[in-house]
Amino acid sequence: MSTPSNGSHDLDIAKVNQRAQEIESKLPKLKQVYKQTKIMLSMVKDYWAGAYREIPYWAISAVSLALLYILNPADVIPDVLVGVGYLDDATVVAFCLKLVQHELERYQEWQTTQSKAPKVVDV
Repeated sequence: MSTPSNGSHDLDIAKVNQRAQEIESKLPKLKQVYKQTKIMLSMVKDYWAGAYREIPYWAISAVSLALLYILNPADVIPDVLVGVGYLDDATVVAFCLKLVQHELERYQEWQTTQSKAPKVVDV
């Protein structure tokens, strides 16, 4: 039984090493997409609960569809493919973020006002 050649893997590793600075510069952007995805999920929850309805129906629908796409096991690139399986999910979410950026900003402003508003306890 022969062992596979490490030549192409070594080239890949060398490329990553050479471009490490460029890769590191992209990490904060990925973290921001993750953070905004959590905000999108929070917005859907608040919309469903009736707490936040100041969003056009097309926008909440787009957010819901993008989040549902993440759950779809039979998407364009299957999630079981290590390394690239979530690439299509990230692309769909990034596209949706661009589409609804203004609505996300409005939602975050609403969240801020809600956290500052005094809590009313009904007795």
